[in-house]
Amino acid sequence: MRRRELITLIGGAVATWSKAARAQKPQKMPRIGYLGAGIHAVKPNPRDAFMQGLRELGYVEGQTYTLVERYADGRQERLPELAVELVRLEVDVLVAPTSGAAKAAMDATRTIPIVMAGGGDPVGLGLVASLARPGGNVTGPSMMNTEIIGKRMQLLKEVVPGLIRVAVLANSVNPSRQPASWGWSFNLSKRAHQRISRRHSRLPREARPGRSSPSMMR
Repeated sequence: MRRRELITLIGGAVATWSKAARAQKPQKMPRIGYLGAGIHAVKPNPRDAFMQGLRELGYVEGQTYTLVERYADGRQERLPELAVELVRLEVDVLVAPTSGAAKAAMDATRTIPIVMAGGGDPVGLGLVASLARPGGNVTGPSMMNTEIIGKRMQLLKEVVPGLIRVAVLANSVNPSRQPASWGWSFNLSKRAHQRISRRHSRLPREARPGRSSPSMMR
């Protein structure tokens, strides 16, 4: 799904809720909840592209919708409580830019529509039943990260024919980086006689050189 198609999907939802809101409670604008995993002040921010896309389709914050934002500031463990907060604020739709945000949003509500902006492995994470028929209240594009990771392993093997050990730096509290989502890659590495060593990091400062394996490839 392309960026414009994603924005159109959200914009269509906003238009639908806008009509319903006018029919039920005049003066009420639809509320979009934005659940960001990163830091609000960091530029470029995916939120900026999202709002620009809405403007291109004629949706203007404060005029046709209200944006309610919450950010985890890089701390994935905060996403569940922030998702619950947005649900309590009675937003009409939840936008989740990351898989972790989408999972937190789905755990917080099974009725409010959730639009993810690029799920790494939505089926493996339990966000949707299947890519063809997602069901539930979560929709959006998939980046197919599970298959891509496996392909990267193949490319590494081609670039470094003698590759035996590979270190993977992952966020230990990000659901898309949990063992279930990496199983396909681990199985592939075993067939290729490679060993994957996982190194966990929750915050940027924990990923400084020297805190993981001395060598990424040996």
